Amino acid sequence: MSLNRRNFVKGAAVASFLPSFNILHADTVTIGPKDDTINVAIIGFGAEGKVLSESLVRIPGVRVRAVCDIWKFHQQQARAFFKSYGMPVTVFEDYRDMLDKEDKNIDAVVVATPDWMHCEHTCYCLRKGKHVYCEKEMSNRLEQAAEMCRVAKETGKLLQIGHQRRSNPRYRHCFTKVIPEMLGRVTTAYAQWNRTLAPFFTVKRPPKQSLLTKYGYENPEQFLNWRWFYKYGGGSMVDLGSHQIDLFIWAWGVPPSSVTAIGGKDAFNPPRMAYDRVMCIYEFDMPDGTKNEAYYQVISSNSRGGFYEQFMGVNASLTIAEISARGNTVQRELREGGLTDADWQKFVDKGYILPSKGDLIKKEVTKDIAVDTRISLQASGNDLAVSMNKPAHMPHLENFFAACRHGEALNCPAELAYESAVAVLKANESADSRKMYKFKPEEFKVPPRA
Repeated sequence: MSLNRRNFVKGAAVASFLPSFNILHADTVTIGPKDDTINVAIIGFGAEGKVLSESLVRIPGVRVRAVCDIWKFHQQQARAFFKSYGMPVTVFEDYRDMLDKEDKNIDAVVVATPDWMHCEHTCYCLRKGKHVYCEKEMSNRLEQAAEMCRVAKETGKLLQIGHQRRSNPRYRHCFTKVIPEMLGRVTTAYAQWNRTLAPFFTVKRPPKQSLLTKYGYENPEQFLNWRWFYKYGGGSMVDLGSHQIDLFIWAWGVPPSSVTAIGGKDAFNPPRMAYDRVMCIYEFDMPDGTKNEAYYQVISSNSRGGFYEQFMGVNASLTIAEISARGNTVQRELREGGLTDADWQKFVDKGYILPSKGDLIKKEVTKDIAVDTRISLQASGNDLAVSMNKPAHMPHLENFFAACRHGEALNCPAELAYESAVAVLKANESADSRKMYKFKPEEFKVPPRA
């Protein structure tokens, strides 16, 4: 049966009654026959809009009809890109004009604009009866992130936030099988995102200042590098950290109880408004009364180690990254009373990990190391048995469209993403005050409209 508007809306209505936090849904999502077309509009065709478009054109049954961007250069790029895939699009400067004129042709909207506009764009689309996929961070202002949640609930429309690791099959495999079954109690987590020192992005022919002023930018520098200005973004901590701190919350099933952060703003000359580096420690109060800790750093002055995440349990550790070459292993703890060779083989047999490529690193290392009580023996790591051979954002978009069509549970609904928004924005506040910020449990719940 082909997808008509009535069936599309019916499927979305079913999804709206599913549990908001059913993130442990099916590992694979089927989008449906190619003739079940969902018509999509895009707001924002900058760097992230282009990345999402690379996935959109690969998903059967998805048809991009219109693109909005305030810069004519981006409009031209969008027209040429989608034409090359046999999808001629209509381009617009104003999102309201696009939604008014294309209303009957659009079922869902992908929002990929700077953070400070996410609330305005998302809420307008929801109220126009469209389902929305909005890039993270939800907003650089918590009240705006909360308003997005409220409007989604009021309109009954779907709102997926772009924490794409939530739909990545490798991450889902780890968070539903590897972490709970292999690692034992996970007391500690670590993540980093390090990038090299880079100048502000510039172009030879930026938008005219009259256009920038109309849309709230004081100069081309702010428009092209909005993440570094607090009016528009939240710096590296929000831009990059939100992806990884969301994983801490996912792993432990609770939001943090405190964050202590420090940061620096002087790696660049002249300094940038937002922190170019932040180091922070999160505490997590677990339901059984224990406490767990997570360390996070984001550095924009040196790329050593790149980006990855680690979850360290008493039986084993997981190192994972969105690019598997940077993290794709589970490493056993060699300790008395820990997992035996036979225990480990069971996980290979169950298809959680692949057979080891090397032998355990035991006493043959050197005699001195073997007898040094300060040094623990290490085991070689086993690669994860699940791979991901799609663009990074594609499974998350597939999950969104499956929710629109068939009532699949969203892997990252707005209320869930709101928790990570609170966690990362308060880290910046902690760095500002140079004091620990203690969360109240109610801070992670969307407050009623004032």
